Amino acid sequence: MRVLHFYKTYYPDSWGGIEQVIRQMCVGTSRLGVKNDVLTLTRNGGPAQMEIEGHTVHRVPLNFEIASNAMSFAAIRKLKHLARNADVIHYHFPWPFMDLAHFMARIDKPSVVTYHSDIVRQKALLRVYTPLKQRFLKSVDAIVATSPNYLASSPVLGRYKHKTRTITYGLDQSIYPKPPQAVLDKWRARCGERFFLFVGMLRYYKGLHILLDALAGTDYPVVIVGAGPLEQELKAHAERLGLTHVMFVGALEEEDKVALLELCYAMAFPSHLRSEAFGISLLEGAMYGKPMISSEIGTGTTYINVDRVTGLVVPPSDPQAFGAAMRTLWEQPELAAAMGRRAAERYQELFTAERMAGSYLALYRELADGGLRAAR
Repeated sequence: MRVLHFYKTYYPDSWGGIEQVIRQMCVGTSRLGVKNDVLTLTRNGGPAQMEIEGHTVHRVPLNFEIASNAMSFAAIRKLKHLARNADVIHYHFPWPFMDLAHFMARIDKPSVVTYHSDIVRQKALLRVYTPLKQRFLKSVDAIVATSPNYLASSPVLGRYKHKTRTITYGLDQSIYPKPPQAVLDKWRARCGERFFLFVGMLRYYKGLHILLDALAGTDYPVVIVGAGPLEQELKAHAERLGLTHVMFVGALEEEDKVALLELCYAMAFPSHLRSEAFGISLLEGAMYGKPMISSEIGTGTTYINVDRVTGLVVPPSDPQAFGAAMRTLWEQPELAAAMGRRAAERYQELFTAERMAGSYLALYRELADGGLRAAR
């Protein structure tokens, strides 16, 4: 079984949530006998082909971008070439250029698209793109929603329920580095014994301005891991609010990130828009047994974090409610610890990479055997 994944960014150029999911899919299914290839774009140059954790990454130059839509002339030729040896083509949505490349390369292999997120912000682009999007989603043989919450709330997926199934993201804790004691000691000395942790790109939908507003007048220590376009704006906002107990540590190596996941008291995840379709770092918090605070936005975040079970869920864009949830966890450590234990149990039950890989392998086999195409 040979599967070709196609997405606009991947390791080592980018370390975002979707890249982490593709990595976990490749590592997990390769253990079950799947040969995975990943076709991606690069703006950094370097080798055209790399071996990463048992799968092959093919990189072509990124030529230009329009509204974050990365495009590459070479990608169309490469997609057509690599598809010849693939049993299944696995697309990762959203990426409008990918839809165009699918048709221009004249792909006629069994195909599946993992629907990571609706397009939320680029309204003008969406109006132009909608006919192509609908044609693309109609053409593929299967669609995967990443949580039952997202399937139920996405108007786009509602049009294709007949060929959509749910396979949640999964993580393999064993491929995360184990930080040495010296690294743990370094971060403990820097951050203290108890602190809230946020991990993620500093983007508009992450809601970090809400978290900062929630902290006004409090002294809860918060560590913010990540970089992004809003970094300077958020630092200036924290300074205006006098938040001396908020620490921006930038993007970190995996070893340092894991150390902070192990040491933190609880996860603060204030994403307030549907662009946050799941929340990989939220799931990482559950994997490490941490209680969580998140907002109800109708996506996978609330499938990971069940209110009053694994943490607290508050209305979106509500700093007062978010601050109250932080106070509840901070002042009730026994409650926080119990929620953390239940978060780890829920991860083991629903969100392991082994479970995700097994579900995708079953789907790949259905696709390769032609059953889904015949039914469609």
